[in-house]
Amino acid sequence: MTSEAEFTLEAQTRQDVGKGASRRLRRQKRVPAVIYGGQKEARSLTLSHDEIWRKLQFEAFYSHVLTINVQGSKKEKAILRDLQRHPFKQQIQHVDFQRVVAGQEIHIQVPLHFLNEEE
Repeated sequence: MTSEAEFTLEAQTRQDVGKGASRRLRRQKRVPAVIYGGQKEARSLTLSHDEIWRKLQFEAFYSHVLTINVQGSKKEKAILRDLQRHPFKQQIQHVDFQRVVAGQEIHIQVPLHFLNEEE
């Protein structure tokens, strides 16, 4: 992926919350997630585990503005704010996204890579 990469995730709204509901989702290869901020109410979502796992292989995914297509709703721009992984399985437990609003300041860490520099 280039530095101009754009990441899009397909999500669904979820009604059931809590430990039991989250475990059921994980057994179905879904990841519980939440999107918050932007002076809107927090929203509980589910994502495809395989889709997000593939996107996490790219370092840019952690610092780019993402597009989240929520089924039956309009697209939302967000950044990855928190990611919880299982201690020893290759499994994502939960994801937090923060909405990005034009004109509103946010703070994120961006990796810098220097070319032609000795280590």
